[in-house]
Amino acid sequence: MKTYLEITEAERLEEAAECLRDKLLIRLLVRLGCRISEALGLAASDINFASGTVTIEHLKARVRLACPGCRARLGKAARFCPACGSKVETAMVAQKEHRRQRTLPVDEDTLAVLKEYIDRGGPVAVNGRQLLFGISRPHAWKIVRRSAEKAGLGSLVNPETGGLRGVSPHRLRDAFAINAVKQDDSGDGLRLLQEMLGHQSFDTTAKYRKVAGEELKEWYSKLWSK
Repeated sequence: MKTYLEITEAERLEEAAECLRDKLLIRLLVRLGCRISEALGLAASDINFASGTVTIEHLKARVRLACPGCRARLGKAARFCPACGSKVETAMVAQKEHRRQRTLPVDEDTLAVLKEYIDRGGPVAVNGRQLLFGISRPHAWKIVRRSAEKAGLGSLVNPETGGLRGVSPHRLRDAFAINAVKQDDSGDGLRLLQEMLGHQSFDTTAKYRKVAGEELKEWYSKLWSK
C-alpha cells in the first residue's frame, strides 16, 4: 500500500473531475500545496496575472485557557493557577484569531486555467467578494473523494499510525510537499517549502523528508531480497 499520492496520480484525479470548477479546485490544491480552507477562501482579486502570483490568507482560531482570578495562562490539565496559586474550578476560555498572509508563485498552465474559469463567470459573489468556488468544506471533500473514485485511486497508509485513510484535500497538499522534497531536499529547498506551505515550525515541514525517503528504503531492501 502507498502512503502518499504521486504527482501523476494527482493529475489523474484532476482529469477525473466532472467540471472546470472541480478541476481547478484540485489543481490549486496540487500545484500550490495550499490548505482546503485557503483554497475555498480565494477570491478572483487574489490572483495577480501580471506577476503570476496568488495571495493566500490563512485564518486560524486558537483557544486559550486562563485563570478566572488573575487571568494567567493555564494548561489544559491545570487545577491550580501557577501565578496566583488559587484553585481553578472553571478556566476562562478565550478564542484568538491569527491571520497570516503569503504570496505564492503560480505556474503558467494554472494561470491559464484560472483565467478561463474567471472569464467564464465561475466566481461566486459572497459578502462582497468574488470567491473562486463559493462552496462549503464538506462539498469540497466530496469533490475530491468522488474524483478519486473515478480515477481508481485507493486508500493510503497513514505513515504515523499504519491505518488506512481515503484520498482527501490534505493528501493533495502532501503530494505537493513530497514531490518538492524529492526534487530538492537541501536546506534551502526545505526552507522554501516551509514558506510555500505556510508552516510556522520547520519540524512540520521536515517530516515530509522522512516520508519521501521511503523509496530509498524499498530500493535498498530489494538489493538484498535474494
